[in-house]
Amino acid sequence: MERLCVKVKKRFGEPVRQALAEMDLLDNSYRLSADDECLYVPVMDECPEGVCSNLPHAADLVKHDLQPNKKQITPEGLLGFSPSFEIVGDIAILDGDEEEPEKVARALLEFRKSLRVVLQEESGITGEFRVRRFWLVAGEDRTETVHRDHGCRYLVDVAKVYFTPRLSTERQRVVLQLKPDDVVVDMFAGVGPYSIPAAKKCGYVYAIDKNPQAVEYLQKNIELNRLGNVEAFVADACDLPGMLGQVADHVIMNLPHNACDFVNEAVALTKPGGIIHYYAMAHEDDLFGPSLCLIEEAAKKASREFEVLATRSVRSYAPHQYNICIDVRID
Repeated sequence: MERLCVKVKKRFGEPVRQALAEMDLLDNSYRLSADDECLYVPVMDECPEGVCSNLPHAADLVKHDLQPNKKQITPEGLLGFSPSFEIVGDIAILDGDEEEPEKVARALLEFRKSLRVVLQEESGITGEFRVRRFWLVAGEDRTETVHRDHGCRYLVDVAKVYFTPRLSTERQRVVLQLKPDDVVVDMFAGVGPYSIPAAKKCGYVYAIDKNPQAVEYLQKNIELNRLGNVEAFVADACDLPGMLGQVADHVIMNLPHNACDFVNEAVALTKPGGIIHYYAMAHEDDLFGPSLCLIEEAAKKASREFEVLATRSVRSYAPHQYNICIDVRID
Protein backbone atom coordinates (compact mmCIF):
# COMPACT_ATOMS: atom_id res chain seq x y z
CA MET A 1 0.00 0.00 0.00
CA GLU A 2 1.39 3.41 -0.95
CA ARG A 3 1.88 5.54 2.16
CA LEU A 4 3.52 8.83 3.14
CA CYS A 5 7.04 8.27 4.46
CA VAL A 6 10.45 9.86 4.95
CA LYS A 7 13.20 8.58 2.67
CA VAL A 8 16.71 8.64 4.15
CA LYS A 9 20.06 6.95 3.59
CA LYS A 10 20.24 3.70 5.56
CA ARG A 11 23.15 4.79 7.74
CA PHE A 12 21.07 7.73 9.01
CA GLY A 13 17.86 5.75 9.49
CA GLU A 14 17.85 5.35 13.27
CA PRO A 15 18.46 9.01 14.25
CA VAL A 16 15.84 10.11 11.70
CA ARG A 17 13.34 7.52 12.97
CA GLN A 18 13.99 8.66 16.54
CA ALA A 19 13.54 12.32 15.57
CA LEU A 20 10.20 11.57 13.93
CA ALA A 21 9.09 9.64 17.03
CA GLU A 22 9.98 12.62 19.25
CA MET A 23 7.81 14.83 17.03
CA ASP A 24 4.92 12.32 17.31
CA LEU A 25 4.96 11.85 13.53
CA LEU A 26 6.03 8.21 13.33
CA ASP A 27 3.27 5.88 12.05
CA ASN A 28 3.85 2.58 13.83
CA SER A 29 0.92 0.93 12.09
CA TYR A 30 3.17 0.36 9.05
CA ARG A 31 6.53 -1.37 8.72
CA LEU A 32 9.70 0.39 7.64
CA SER A 33 10.79 -0.51 4.12
CA ALA A 34 14.22 -0.44 2.47
CA ASP A 35 15.94 -0.73 -0.88
CA ASP A 36 19.67 -1.04 -1.59
CA GLU A 37 20.54 2.47 -0.36
CA CYS A 38 17.58 4.02 1.46
CA LEU A 39 15.18 3.46 4.31
CA TYR A 40 11.51 4.49 4.09
CA VAL A 41 10.10 5.52 7.47
CA PRO A 42 6.26 5.70 7.68
CA VAL A 43 4.83 8.97 8.98
CA MET A 44 1.36 10.23 9.84
CA ASP A 45 -0.88 11.64 7.10
CA GLU A 46 -0.80 15.05 8.79
CA CYS A 47 3.02 15.19 8.64
CA PRO A 48 3.95 18.75 7.53
CA GLU A 49 5.73 19.22 4.20
CA GLY A 50 8.67 20.97 5.87
CA VAL A 51 9.41 18.17 8.35
CA CYS A 52 12.67 17.20 6.66
CA SER A 53 14.25 20.58 7.46
CA ASN A 54 14.00 19.69 11.18
CA LEU A 55 15.62 16.25 10.85
CA PRO A 56 19.27 15.61 11.80
CA HIS A 57 20.18 14.28 8.32
CA ALA A 58 19.15 14.93 4.72
CA ALA A 59 15.82 13.29 3.91
CA ASP A 60 12.83 13.59 1.58
CA LEU A 61 9.09 13.30 2.15
CA VAL A 62 7.80 10.78 -0.41
CA LYS A 63 5.17 8.11 -1.01
CA HIS A 64 6.23 4.47 -1.06
CA ASP A 65 4.69 1.01 -0.84
CA LEU A 66 4.61 -0.12 2.80
CA GLN A 67 3.23 -3.17 4.57
CA PRO A 68 0.92 -2.88 7.59
CA ASN A 69 2.38 -3.95 10.91
CA LYS A 70 1.02 -7.09 12.50
CA LYS A 71 -1.29 -6.17 15.34
CA GLN A 72 0.86 -5.44 18.37
CA ILE A 73 0.29 -4.52 21.98
CA THR A 74 0.42 -0.77 22.56
CA PRO A 75 -0.56 1.36 25.55
CA GLU A 76 -3.24 2.96 23.38
CA GLY A 77 -4.63 -0.45 22.44
CA LEU A 78 -4.70 -1.63 26.03
CA LEU A 79 -6.20 1.55 27.45
CA GLY A 80 -8.42 2.89 24.70
CA PHE A 81 -6.71 6.30 24.93
CA SER A 82 -3.20 7.74 24.53
CA PRO A 83 -1.49 8.33 27.91
CA SER A 84 1.04 11.12 28.29
CA PHE A 85 4.39 9.91 29.61
CA GLU A 86 8.13 9.93 29.05
CA ILE A 87 10.70 7.21 29.61
CA VAL A 88 14.08 7.79 31.27
CA GLY A 89 16.11 4.60 31.44
CA ASP A 90 13.85 1.97 33.00
CA ILE A 91 11.55 4.59 34.59
CA ALA A 92 8.27 5.76 33.05
CA ILE A 93 7.08 9.19 34.22
CA LEU A 94 3.39 10.01 33.89
CA ASP A 95 2.12 13.56 33.57
CA GLY A 96 0.66 14.96 36.77
CA ASP A 97 -2.81 15.33 35.29
CA GLU A 98 -3.13 11.64 34.34
CA GLU A 99 -6.40 10.59 36.04
CA GLU A 100 -5.90 6.79 36.08
CA PRO A 101 -2.22 6.33 36.92
CA GLU A 102 -2.49 2.74 38.20
CA LYS A 103 -4.31 1.62 35.05
CA VAL A 104 -1.76 3.39 32.83
CA ALA A 105 1.12 1.90 34.84
CA ARG A 106 -0.18 -1.65 34.28
CA ALA A 107 -0.45 -1.00 30.53
CA LEU A 108 3.07 0.46 30.32
CA LEU A 109 4.62 -2.43 32.25
CA GLU A 110 2.92 -4.89 29.91
CA PHE A 111 3.85 -2.89 26.81
CA ARG A 112 7.55 -2.41 27.65
CA LYS A 113 9.05 -5.28 29.62
CA SER A 114 12.27 -3.35 30.34
CA LEU A 115 10.43 -0.87 32.58
CA ARG A 116 10.95 -1.33 36.33
CA VAL A 117 9.43 1.85 37.79
CA VAL A 118 6.38 3.98 37.03
CA LEU A 119 6.24 7.42 38.66
CA GLN A 120 3.77 10.26 38.41
CA GLU A 121 4.62 13.93 38.74
CA GLU A 122 3.48 15.31 42.07
CA SER A 123 4.57 18.80 41.08
CA GLY A 124 5.79 20.51 37.94
CA ILE A 125 9.30 21.86 37.59
CA THR A 126 10.02 24.05 40.62
CA GLY A 127 12.82 25.79 42.49
CA GLU A 128 16.19 27.24 41.58
CA PHE A 129 17.43 23.89 40.25
CA ARG A 130 14.22 23.11 38.31
CA VAL A 131 13.47 19.68 39.78
CA ARG A 132 10.23 17.71 40.07
CA ARG A 133 8.58 15.70 42.86
CA PHE A 134 7.08 12.28 42.14
CA TRP A 135 5.05 9.56 43.78
CA LEU A 136 5.53 5.87 43.10
CA VAL A 137 2.69 4.34 41.08
CA ALA A 138 4.14 0.87 40.41
CA GLY A 139 7.37 -1.10 40.44
CA GLU A 140 10.59 -0.54 42.40
CA ASP A 141 10.76 2.34 44.87
CA ARG A 142 13.56 4.44 43.36
CA THR A 143 14.15 7.49 41.16
CA GLU A 144 17.69 6.73 39.94
CA THR A 145 18.33 5.03 36.61
CA VAL A 146 20.76 4.79 33.68
CA HIS A 147 19.49 6.35 30.47
CA ARG A 148 21.08 5.43 27.12
CA ASP A 149 21.08 7.70 24.10
CA HIS A 150 23.18 7.76 20.89
CA GLY A 151 25.89 5.58 22.41
CA CYS A 152 26.14 7.53 25.67
CA ARG A 153 25.06 6.51 29.16
CA TYR A 154 23.68 8.87 31.81
CA LEU A 155 23.27 8.00 35.47
CA VAL A 156 20.48 10.28 36.65
CA ASP A 157 18.14 10.70 39.60
CA VAL A 158 15.02 12.32 38.17
CA ALA A 159 14.01 13.65 41.61
CA LYS A 160 17.32 15.45 42.19
CA VAL A 161 18.19 16.91 38.76
CA TYR A 162 16.29 18.04 35.69
CA PHE A 163 16.57 15.64 32.75
CA THR A 164 14.40 15.04 29.70
CA PRO A 165 14.90 12.50 26.90
CA ARG A 166 12.81 14.62 24.55
CA LEU A 167 15.69 16.76 23.24
CA SER A 168 17.82 13.90 21.94
CA THR A 169 17.57 14.98 18.30
CA GLU A 170 18.34 18.62 19.13
CA ARG A 171 21.41 17.64 21.12
CA GLN A 172 22.71 15.59 18.18
CA ARG A 173 22.12 18.51 15.82
CA VAL A 174 24.46 20.66 17.92
CA VAL A 175 27.05 17.93 18.45
CA LEU A 176 27.29 17.29 14.70
CA GLN A 177 28.53 20.88 14.26
CA LEU A 178 31.59 20.32 16.45
CA LYS A 179 35.13 19.91 15.11
CA PRO A 180 37.91 17.81 16.68
CA ASP A 181 39.83 20.80 18.09
CA ASP A 182 36.82 22.80 19.30
CA VAL A 183 36.44 23.95 22.91
CA VAL A 184 32.87 23.84 24.23
CA VAL A 185 31.44 25.66 27.24
CA ASP A 186 28.20 24.06 28.44
CA MET A 187 26.90 26.79 30.74
CA PHE A 188 24.00 24.81 32.25
CA ALA A 189 25.25 21.26 31.88
CA GLY A 190 23.00 19.26 34.19
CA VAL A 191 24.07 15.60 34.19
CA GLY A 192 25.77 16.05 30.80
CA PRO A 193 23.32 15.36 27.94
CA TYR A 194 25.18 17.93 25.80
CA SER A 195 28.62 17.72 27.43
CA ILE A 196 29.07 13.94 27.18
CA PRO A 197 28.35 13.53 23.43
CA ALA A 198 30.18 16.81 22.72
CA ALA A 199 33.31 15.46 24.43
CA LYS A 200 33.26 12.43 22.14
CA LYS A 201 33.43 14.78 19.15
CA CYS A 202 35.51 17.81 20.18
CA GLY A 203 38.77 18.70 21.91
CA TYR A 204 37.67 19.89 25.36
CA VAL A 205 34.47 20.64 27.29
CA TYR A 206 33.92 22.91 30.28
CA ALA A 207 30.70 21.63 31.87
CA ILE A 208 29.17 23.85 34.54
CA ASP A 209 26.03 23.77 36.65
CA LYS A 210 24.83 25.60 39.73
CA ASN A 211 23.22 22.46 41.18
CA PRO A 212 25.87 20.48 43.14
CA GLN A 213 23.89 17.25 42.76
CA ALA A 214 23.76 17.68 38.99
CA VAL A 215 27.54 18.12 38.89
CA GLU A 216 27.98 15.07 41.10
CA TYR A 217 26.06 12.97 38.57
CA LEU A 218 27.87 14.69 35.70
CA GLN A 219 31.24 13.65 37.14
CA LYS A 220 29.98 10.08 37.46
CA ASN A 221 28.82 10.18 33.86
CA ILE A 222 32.22 11.39 32.69
CA GLU A 223 33.68 8.26 34.30
CA LEU A 224 30.85 6.05 33.04
CA ASN A 225 31.58 7.14 29.46
CA ARG A 226 35.37 6.97 29.95
CA LEU A 227 36.09 10.56 28.99
CA GLY A 228 39.20 12.51 29.85
CA ASN A 229 38.47 15.82 28.16
CA VAL A 230 35.63 17.18 30.31
CA GLU A 231 36.11 19.54 33.24
CA ALA A 232 32.97 19.64 35.40
CA PHE A 233 32.45 22.06 38.26
CA VAL A 234 29.83 23.91 40.29
CA ALA A 235 29.53 27.61 39.48
CA ASP A 236 27.12 30.43 38.76
CA ALA A 237 27.03 31.29 35.06
CA CYS A 238 27.61 34.96 35.96
CA ASP A 239 31.11 34.09 37.14
CA LEU A 240 32.23 32.09 34.09
CA PRO A 241 33.88 34.85 32.01
CA GLY A 242 36.14 35.73 34.93
CA MET A 243 36.94 32.06 35.54
CA LEU A 244 37.49 30.91 31.95
CA GLY A 245 37.99 33.94 29.71
CA GLN A 246 37.30 33.96 25.98
CA VAL A 247 37.80 30.22 25.39
CA ALA A 248 34.79 28.84 23.55
CA ASP A 249 34.31 27.80 19.95
CA HIS A 250 30.78 26.80 20.99
CA VAL A 251 28.73 28.00 23.96
CA ILE A 252 25.64 25.93 24.82
CA MET A 253 22.90 27.80 26.71
CA ASN A 254 20.32 25.09 27.36
CA LEU A 255 18.36 26.82 30.10
CA PRO A 256 15.37 28.02 28.09
CA HIS A 257 13.48 29.72 30.92
CA ASN A 258 16.47 31.75 32.16
CA ALA A 259 19.19 31.84 29.48
CA CYS A 260 18.06 35.40 28.69
CA ASP A 261 19.77 36.53 31.93
CA PHE A 262 23.22 35.32 30.81
CA VAL A 263 23.64 36.47 27.19
CA ASN A 264 26.37 38.98 28.11
CA GLU A 265 28.36 36.20 29.78
CA ALA A 266 27.92 33.91 26.77
CA VAL A 267 29.25 36.59 24.42
CA ALA A 268 32.24 37.16 26.72
CA LEU A 269 33.06 33.43 26.67
CA THR A 270 32.94 33.14 22.87
CA LYS A 271 36.04 33.38 20.70
CA PRO A 272 35.87 35.47 17.51
CA GLY A 273 34.03 33.25 15.05
CA GLY A 274 32.58 31.11 17.85
CA ILE A 275 28.95 30.02 17.97
CA ILE A 276 26.36 30.43 20.72
CA HIS A 277 23.48 27.92 20.84
CA TYR A 278 20.83 29.93 22.66
CA TYR A 279 17.61 28.32 23.95
CA ALA A 280 14.47 30.13 25.07
CA MET A 281 10.74 29.81 25.57
CA ALA A 282 8.77 31.93 23.13
CA HIS A 283 5.18 32.75 22.24
CA GLU A 284 4.02 31.65 18.82
CA ASP A 285 3.19 35.27 17.87
CA ASP A 286 6.90 36.16 17.82
CA LEU A 287 9.14 33.15 18.20
CA PHE A 288 12.54 34.75 17.64
CA GLY A 289 12.25 38.55 17.77
CA PRO A 290 12.72 39.13 21.54
CA SER A 291 15.67 36.72 21.76
CA LEU A 292 17.38 38.23 18.72
CA CYS A 293 17.07 41.69 20.31
CA LEU A 294 18.79 40.42 23.48
CA ILE A 295 21.62 38.87 21.50
CA GLU A 296 22.07 42.03 19.40
CA GLU A 297 22.21 44.20 22.55
CA ALA A 298 24.79 41.93 24.18
CA ALA A 299 26.97 41.89 21.05
CA LYS A 300 26.86 45.68 20.71
CA LYS A 301 27.67 46.12 24.41
CA ALA A 302 30.79 44.01 23.92
CA SER A 303 31.65 45.75 20.61
CA ARG A 304 31.25 42.45 18.80
CA GLU A 305 29.60 41.64 15.48
CA PHE A 306 27.09 38.80 15.21
CA GLU A 307 25.46 36.70 12.49
CA VAL A 308 22.38 34.53 12.89
CA LEU A 309 23.13 31.08 11.46
CA ALA A 310 19.89 29.25 12.23
CA THR A 311 16.57 29.64 14.04
CA ARG A 312 14.58 26.59 15.09
CA SER A 313 11.39 25.70 16.87
CA VAL A 314 12.60 22.69 18.86
CA ARG A 315 9.29 21.51 20.34
CA SER A 316 5.91 22.63 21.60
CA TYR A 317 6.10 23.30 25.34
CA ALA A 318 2.63 24.56 26.30
CA PRO A 319 -0.36 26.03 24.46
CA HIS A 320 1.03 28.74 22.14
CA GLN A 321 4.50 28.36 23.74
CA TYR A 322 7.55 26.85 22.04
CA ASN A 323 11.06 25.86 23.05
CA ILE A 324 13.25 27.57 20.44
CA CYS A 325 16.94 27.64 19.56
CA ILE A 326 19.01 30.32 17.84
CA ASP A 327 22.52 29.56 16.58
CA VAL A 328 24.51 32.79 16.30
CA ARG A 329 28.16 33.41 15.39
CA ILE A 330 29.99 36.08 17.38
CA ASP A 331 32.90 37.87 15.63
